[in-house]
Amino acid sequence: MNNFKKYIMLFAAVIGGMITLNGCYEDESTFGDVIAPSNLTIDFTIANADTENPYGDGSGIVNFIAKADNAMNYKFYFGDNTNASTNSGIVAHPFALTGVNTYTVTVVATGTGGASSSISETVTVFSSFDDPETKQLLTGGSTKTWYIAKGMPGHLGLGPMDSATPDWYSASPFEKDECFYNDQLVFTLEGDNIVYNLNNQGETFFNTAFLSVGGGSGSEDACLPYNTSGNKFVTLASATSGLPEEVSTGTQMMFSDGGFMGYYVGQSNYEVLEISDDYMYVRFQMTPPGDTNIAWYMKFTTDPNGGGGSGGGDDELETEYTELFWSDEFDQATLDMSKWNFEIGNNNGWGNQEKQYYTDQNTVIENGILKIIAKRENMEGFEFTSARLNTKGKFNFTHGRMEVRAKLPTGGGTWPAIWMLGANFDNVGWPYCGEIDVMEHVGNEPGRVQSALHFPGNSGGSAVVGSTELPTAQSEFHNYTVEWSPEHIIFAIDNVIYHEFQNNPGIPFSAPYFIILNVAMGGALGGDIDPAFQQSAMEIDYVRVYR
Repeated sequence: MNNFKKYIMLFAAVIGGMITLNGCYEDESTFGDVIAPSNLTIDFTIANADTENPYGDGSGIVNFIAKADNAMNYKFYFGDNTNASTNSGIVAHPFALTGVNTYTVTVVATGTGGASSSISETVTVFSSFDDPETKQLLTGGSTKTWYIAKGMPGHLGLGPMDSATPDWYSASPFEKDECFYNDQLVFTLEGDNIVYNLNNQGETFFNTAFLSVGGGSGSEDACLPYNTSGNKFVTLASATSGLPEEVSTGTQMMFSDGGFMGYYVGQSNYEVLEISDDYMYVRFQMTPPGDTNIAWYMKFTTDPNGGGGSGGGDDELETEYTELFWSDEFDQATLDMSKWNFEIGNNNGWGNQEKQYYTDQNTVIENGILKIIAKRENMEGFEFTSARLNTKGKFNFTHGRMEVRAKLPTGGGTWPAIWMLGANFDNVGWPYCGEIDVMEHVGNEPGRVQSALHFPGNSGGSAVVGSTELPTAQSEFHNYTVEWSPEHIIFAIDNVIYHEFQNNPGIPFSAPYFIILNVAMGGALGGDIDPAFQQSAMEIDYVRVYR
C-alpha cells in the first residue's frame, strides 16, 4: 500500500460529525446557494486481495474512495461502530472482527449549506487480526487506569508524518496546563470487549484548530469545559501507517463515538508504538481542519503522579544487572589514582555559586572508608575547602547499576553529591551531555535526600527531581543506587525505589558517563552556611558498578 493511503487512514477518524458540518452551517452565505453533492460514488479495494484470497490477506484493511460533485466533506460509517471524516474522500479502514464478515458501509457527502447526499455499499473482508497481549496490558485483564505521563519528557510530541519520531517538538515534564494532566483514562475488559471511559474532571485540553468544539476561540491550545461521560468501545486492529516493527507494535486502537485519549485533535485512532504493564506510547494524526501532515505522540503511565518520580515509593528494586565489573572498595592506604582524578579550584562557583575551593588534600582513607572532608579553611580567597573526585578518562559506562554506600556530612550549607556526567561534556557542554544525580543532600534539610536528571529543556531549576525522607542519612550508612537502562532510570535507597524515570532515545541518557563524588558548600542548592560550621565529611564505604 502506498504511503498516501496509509497515512490518510490515520487522520480519517471520528470528529463527531459536527466539526466540518458546523462550519458549513455557520455562514451559509459564504457558499452562495445550498447545493447538495451529486453523482456520489464509492469504490473500494481490499488490501492484497487476489484469486486465492478474495477477501484479503487477513489484515482486514479496505481502501475506500468516495467521489461526488460539489462535495466539501465525506463521512464514512463503516458498520462496525466506527466512523471517519475526511475532505478528500479517501480512507483506509481496518475491520477487526475475526473471520470473513460483511459490512454495510455508508458515505454521507456534505456540500454547501450543510446539504448532503448518501450512498451505501457492502464489503466482505477477512480479518485474522488478534493481539491478546495488548488487550491484556491495556486493561490488566479487568480494569486499568492510565494517566498522561506528565513527568516524562516527550509526554506530548510532534513530528512530520514521514518520520517515526517527534522531531519538531517534545514537551518537557509538567509543561502543559494542569487540566491536561487531570485526565483518567479507564480501560475495562468486559468479555471480549474493551470498554473505555475518559474522566476529564470536566475540562479537556483542545488543540487550537478545534477550540470551537469546546465552545472556545483563540490562537493557542486551551482547557475548555467538555462532557466526556459515557462508555466508548475500543477495537484493536492492524495499524495502517506502515511503521517498521522496531518502532511500533503494529496495532492500533479505534475508539467508538468520538472517543479520544486526552488531547483533542479530532482523532479517534491511535497506533500503539509501545506498551507494557505501566507505560504506553501512541502515535496519531490530526484530522481536518487541522494540519494532517503532522503526527502527534503521547505517553501514558499507570502512575497517578505521571511517571516523573515524586518520591515516597516502596517497591523493592529487582535489578537486571548482576555482574560486578568495576568497583573501588577503598581498602588501600591512599586513593587509587588509576581510577580517580582530583578537580582543583573553584571554577567560578562551578555554575552554582558554590563557596568552596577544591583541593587534593581534603580526602583520607581510614579503615576502608573514603572521607571527603569539607572544612572552614581559607584558601585562594575562599573560606572553605573540600574535594571533588571523578573517573573522567579512566572509567566510563553506559547502562548498568551503580551502588554507593555512604554516610552524609552534617551542617547547614553542606551539599554532598554522588552523580554522573556524560563523557562528551568537553565537546557538547552542559546540559547537552546529560547529568544523572544519584544522590544529593542539603545540610539545611537533614532528613531528606533527592535524585535528579538534567538534560536539554530540563536542567538547573527545571530538572526532573525525586526525593524521599531519610532521617538517618547523616548518622548511618545507606546504599544509594541508580538502575540505568535504555528503557528507564530508577533511583533507590537500600534497595527501595523512590524515583523512576522513563528513558528514551530523544534525551542523552544512552551514552557513556563518568562518576563524580564531591561535597560542595553553599551555592544554589546548598543554601546558607551555618556560621558555626567547622568541618564534616561524606564517608563512602564503596562504589560498585554492575552490568
